[in-house]
Amino acid sequence: MTLRVFALILALLASAAGSAELQADSAASLEKALKSSVPGDTITLASGIYEGNFSITKSIVLKGTEKAVIDGGDIGSCLVVEADNVTLENLSLQNCGKDLYERQSGVLIKEGFSGIDIKNLKINTAGFGIRADKASDIKISGCKIRGYKRRHVLDRGDGVYFNYVKKAKLVNNRVLYTRDGFYFENTDNTISEDNYFAALQYGIHYMYTRGDSAFNNEAKACIGGYAVMSSERVRVADNTSKRTVEFGILLNESDKSTVENNHVTKVKNPRGKASLDTEGKGLFIYGGGTNIVDGNTFEECEIGVGVAMGGEGTILSRNRFIHNRQQVRYVGSGSVEWSINGVGNFWSNYQGWDLNQDGIGDQAYQPNDSLDRLFWMYPQARFLMNSPLASLLRYLNAQFQLDKGKGIVDSNPLIQDPLKPKKDWPVSSN
Repeated sequence: MTLRVFALILALLASAAGSAELQADSAASLEKALKSSVPGDTITLASGIYEGNFSITKSIVLKGTEKAVIDGGDIGSCLVVEADNVTLENLSLQNCGKDLYERQSGVLIKEGFSGIDIKNLKINTAGFGIRADKASDIKISGCKIRGYKRRHVLDRGDGVYFNYVKKAKLVNNRVLYTRDGFYFENTDNTISEDNYFAALQYGIHYMYTRGDSAFNNEAKACIGGYAVMSSERVRVADNTSKRTVEFGILLNESDKSTVENNHVTKVKNPRGKASLDTEGKGLFIYGGGTNIVDGNTFEECEIGVGVAMGGEGTILSRNRFIHNRQQVRYVGSGSVEWSINGVGNFWSNYQGWDLNQDGIGDQAYQPNDSLDRLFWMYPQARFLMNSPLASLLRYLNAQFQLDKGKGIVDSNPLIQDPLKPKKDWPVSSN
């Protein structure tokens, strides 16, 4: 029998003997417990403040009783995870380091580890709340992460920062005053569900990711709600975005992604300028890619949907555009159809007829004409927008349908507000 096989048998026997319950009531006793523990043990912290930075190098459970607080002293990370299959539970972390270059965090998961379960943590930090690089199978649930409100938003760490992380799940967390709520870069198949974000840059920010998804999240009073950038196969569904500044949902150079059943309201930029195209947009489609936008509501925004720089590949249908100051701004010269299989979108300002009562408007909806696009492309000419000459040109355009088939066209606009199950929506045979 080799020495390695013998050691493995001893480890299996130790595991079968059952895990130990260790207690700690001071920083010194916590350090001692971390060193003496073996895989499978549980360390429970009594109420109190534990000053210092602590490393977890074994597959253990570290949990706290009420008011167990780890205080990092504004230096380094409060907890550093350097083992697989670690559980962190019911702890408060405060005064974590703020050096973002050094990845200082409430919880820092080192590269190469997996099976990390983080639940019911309260993290107050100027750095990252939770950060992981080149890791997998991470679950974060029930955590409350709060950044430093007095710091500029771009100087804060993200609530959760994942870089090259696979198969993570983030559920029922609450993030305030960080940079982004969740920032995912080069991740695969993360799931974000039932999370709440407020007073951030973006609620969830995807960058170069693949197969990620966000369900039933809420972003409120952020600069932007959900940003999908240079990513593919991302699904953003059943989320809400309220009172953001720049956008509710952004599709920037993304491909094969789906945006469905989201509710975006009141996107308004108090410093936005039409000449710079910086007004608040419910949905902003920027750059190339083929995406599906289906069954969403964009309501009371400065611009319902903005499309620029090659966003014609994204198809929209079954969406609700309700009382946006401007329903669509399309900066482009192509012809783009926004309906699928004979079903378009509902527009609160559509004034067409439905003589055959099939639920589809008899006339196409065209939110912008050539003059609109001309003024957007050449903002220096905007002073002519409300002139008598422009009004005459718009009248002639409407009479002779000079813009028919140009720009954004919804050939099958919905007559009734489709707040009912999809199976009840009209489907044309055309």
